[in-house]
Amino acid sequence: MCLAIPGQIASLMDADNAIVNIGGIEKMVSIALIENPQVNDWVIVHVGFALNKIDADEAERTLAALRAAGELTDADVEEVAPNA
Repeated sequence: MCLAIPGQIASLMDADNAIVNIGGIEKMVSIALIENPQVNDWVIVHVGFALNKIDADEAERTLAALRAAGELTDADVEEVAPNA
């Protein structure tokens, strides 16, 4: 199963990478595909790449639905943002 999970940019590392908080776990993620990424932006993350920005309400609804369905686990976070 492929998952794309909302995460919030916690800090910018350089022009192409950021630390993103995904369900309480911080991971380094490529932000090369995002236009003008900023700290606190919400993004959709899949296999270590932020694919696009989303608003905070959409992110919270998605995270709540994943948690309620039992679909958001530490293993899922590792799948969408593997360690380099």
